[in-house]
Amino acid sequence: MLSLFVNSEGGLTTAGYVLSIGVMVVCVLAGLALADRSGRNQSFSARRLAYCAMAVALAYVTSFIKPIELPYGGSVTLLSMLFIVLVGNWYGVKTGVLVGFAYGVLQFLQEPYFLSLFQVCCDYVLAFAALGLSGLFRGRKNGLLIGYIVAVLARGFFHSLGGYLYWMDYMPANFPQSLRMLYPIIYNYSYLLAEGVITVIIIRIPAVANALERIRKSAVK
Repeated sequence: MLSLFVNSEGGLTTAGYVLSIGVMVVCVLAGLALADRSGRNQSFSARRLAYCAMAVALAYVTSFIKPIELPYGGSVTLLSMLFIVLVGNWYGVKTGVLVGFAYGVLQFLQEPYFLSLFQVCCDYVLAFAALGLSGLFRGRKNGLLIGYIVAVLARGFFHSLGGYLYWMDYMPANFPQSLRMLYPIIYNYSYLLAEGVITVIIIRIPAVANALERIRKSAVK
């Protein structure tokens, strides 16, 4: 049955791509339909759909711009994580996590590799869904900054878990053996924290912070 969706090299078949796209669409719609309702008890709206779709599109496009790319997966991108984090900051945890979940499926379609279902969950689905945890700090002082940091650390946790379970054999021979058990953590957080530091610096620029605040107010009307 699995061979219907995954080829012998760990990539997706045509049926696998169709299934993944279907899951992604369902997740986006579910995330919007189950969105947090606050303030004026705002329900599903065309505005919310448009902003979530725009955030996912921007995240996907910027994920292709990789100033630094590591040999075994992972890269520093042009702020791609920020756009999913913004969804959580705008609409709360449920919408952020479910839209991040859908974006994880999109990342899987971009560079698919299947060893097991849980490997796909760690490397793609759960890792990117974790970016929606930024919504935990919605409405708090410096909520976007704190939420972004927490989201990046959470994404790294799932990548590192997948590293321990599936990718330890890819550790370079010249990597210090005394740090062997830290290899997945060092590898994954090296590019995540590099992008994170760049993003934090950018969003702390007053002009950028003011622009993001104006966008937030427009998104949650």
